[in-house]
Amino acid sequence: MAGTDGTGNSRQGKTIITGTGAAAGRVPAAGGASAGESLFPTEWEGRMRDVLAAGGVWNRDAAAPSYDELRPYGHRETPGFPVYKDLERRLLAPGEHPDPVIAHVMATCAAYSYADPRTLSMIMARLGLADNRCRMIRASVDAMLICSTAFLVQSRSGRVGILCYRGTEPLNFVNWLGVLDVAPERIGYRIGDPCATVHAGLYRNVRATRYEVMNALRLACEHRSVRAAAGATRPAGRPGPLEGGLEVLYITGHSQGGAMAALMGVMMRHERKYRDVFASRLRAVYTFGQPMIGDPRFAEACRQDDFLRERVIRYVYDRDVVPHLPSTASGAFRHFGRELRYAVPHLRNTLLGTLTGGRCAPPERRGRWESRRSATPQMPGLLGIPLAGLAYLARGFEVTRSLPSVYSIDDHLPQHYVSALTPPGVQNEFGD
Repeated sequence: MAGTDGTGNSRQGKTIITGTGAAAGRVPAAGGASAGESLFPTEWEGRMRDVLAAGGVWNRDAAAPSYDELRPYGHRETPGFPVYKDLERRLLAPGEHPDPVIAHVMATCAAYSYADPRTLSMIMARLGLADNRCRMIRASVDAMLICSTAFLVQSRSGRVGILCYRGTEPLNFVNWLGVLDVAPERIGYRIGDPCATVHAGLYRNVRATRYEVMNALRLACEHRSVRAAAGATRPAGRPGPLEGGLEVLYITGHSQGGAMAALMGVMMRHERKYRDVFASRLRAVYTFGQPMIGDPRFAEACRQDDFLRERVIRYVYDRDVVPHLPSTASGAFRHFGRELRYAVPHLRNTLLGTLTGGRCAPPERRGRWESRRSATPQMPGLLGIPLAGLAYLARGFEVTRSLPSVYSIDDHLPQHYVSALTPPGVQNEFGD
């Protein structure tokens, strides 16, 4: 794989960071370099600390490593690498949704969005989007409980785009406070009941990066790289450098990122300024471990929209606690869209393991995806939260691992979604 120093990889050894708003002014131009130039890691790490300390909006770009870099020894392409040989074609013309390959790709994208754009771009190349481009857009305003991160992955031809929102960062206190900001807020446009409300913290975080996301999508629609410099223009009538403009768009995310993805899907369907451009391009929204984002009136309005009812696809892994949140203590919330739940028969798997003496026993987490007619309900009160924590601790001991639980924090971890959605015959997301 490519190294991280500035001399190892002409495409990935350097990273472009651009800042906007107040944060951009905080970035010092060390050595005469200006914000937006390619910077070696030791330089940009210091500058990024300044940006994050001040808050604001900033972008960071990456390009996927080549297959020569990803596989420096042996054959560049094998039966298992890249994972999906025709991934762009599959994304352009899928069968019905949910599509098992696309679900695996989206779950993997959502899981690796907790990393940096270089890592996400690398894993998407391994999956089959060779020579993809990735832009990360992040907004941070601590006092407003804003910590919003979005990634836009663009295929080599420019015809496919994947918008992915990062979920709650485990060690980011402000991020957690934003999730807990569940006060109801009316959205700025009409959808169904005029009194419909949404989760205030999620709504604020989606809007914090929305304009930069839309700027990047505008570039993609104009046959241009999403990594193009902000504000750059091209002469009227001159085509962009890519094969094609954006034809299909997918939105995805895990946890809070899934909720933000679903909310962005609603915006693209119901805000006229976005609907006119993206309604025909948006193919599906895939979310994983997503909490609820609106009250019953909002959910009902979304169910009246064919796309939001059928193409917003929510995956729930076994006893994942987050889809049950916010609890009833925070008011009435409800899911919308299609739901698939991965049911794991823990006791049966443990019994089979015991009967076989542990040899060739089925994995403890082997289960199956089931389409559900009724959506995951809200957690009654707050007692389920400590119970979910206890279930997480129980996973660490063999004697308690198979005990049934109502809620589980452990089941919320993104690697479980990736593993459960890996199609038969696919070893893993690395293509090993």
